[in-house]
Amino acid sequence: MTFWSASLGALPARFRKPRLLIVGCGDVGQRVASILNAYKSTQAQPLRVLALTSSADRILPFRAQGIVPLLGNLDDKTSFQRLAGLATHVLHLAPPPSEGWRDPRTLALTRTLRLRTSPSTFIYGSTSGVYGDLAGGKAIETLPTAARTPRAVRRVNAEQTVRFLGRSSINSSFIRTSILRIPGIYAPNREGGTPKDRLLKGTPVLAEKDDVYTNHIHADDLASACLAALWRGKPQRVYNVNDDSRMKMGDYFDFAADLYNLPRPPRVPRSTAQDQLPLMLLSFMSESRQMDNSRLKGELKFKLRYPTVQTGFTE
Repeated sequence: MTFWSASLGALPARFRKPRLLIVGCGDVGQRVASILNAYKSTQAQPLRVLALTSSADRILPFRAQGIVPLLGNLDDKTSFQRLAGLATHVLHLAPPPSEGWRDPRTLALTRTLRLRTSPSTFIYGSTSGVYGDLAGGKAIETLPTAARTPRAVRRVNAEQTVRFLGRSSINSSFIRTSILRIPGIYAPNREGGTPKDRLLKGTPVLAEKDDVYTNHIHADDLASACLAALWRGKPQRVYNVNDDSRMKMGDYFDFAADLYNLPRPPRVPRSTAQDQLPLMLLSFMSESRQMDNSRLKGELKFKLRYPTVQTGFTE
């Protein structure tokens, strides 16, 4: 018996195969699908991958990747009602809207899933921003959230919605929910996955005395971590998904500049940074924390393929 077979019950034959629904199937979601499809031939009950997409242009590319596309828009709940009872597992990677203090998309999705037979597992990709500023201190999963930016506040709201889903019984069964807190995602083969464009623009970074700690995860490691949580995540559990790097932001850009044979970015004091940097970038530079990944490695038995930024960029 595979890890998922106990959740299938006495369904019609065509619905007995385990199915993973990826909501927000961008770069990372497609890497997850690629991993699963690569191992299909070795599995007695291969996990069928479905993906919700709001763009008809993505239907053919998804099919070419072995993904079953489902048209629907999280901003229009009537467009994805048929998702109820469709998947045995859900990986939710879609971001909240760019405005407001709540995440109506996650709320609409979880309400839809509660309409019929529930999935056995629900994994949500959140952000490390929910910790807020720790002044360079360690971010562990047991800390209370202290989001300071609107986008992080929306993620806290989404996490609360996911926690409620995990506490709810649907048709006398419970959904195992896990939350992944994700820092900056990078990969040389990911669109925008390197700081090269920013280096070419000569965007400044903070002076050393004002600099902040930043955290990273390679896109391939993140995809594998999503599956590790799907397999081994504990109910109502939060996991930091980051590598072992302990770098300040300026050091990260200096490393990348040296790697690409580009000039290192200029350093500016925080007192003048607001006059030279966009607001979005300033918000990232206002928070400093060092994420702890002990729970990822211990509970999920996860081994990083790229334990540091240096290995992720050079291997």
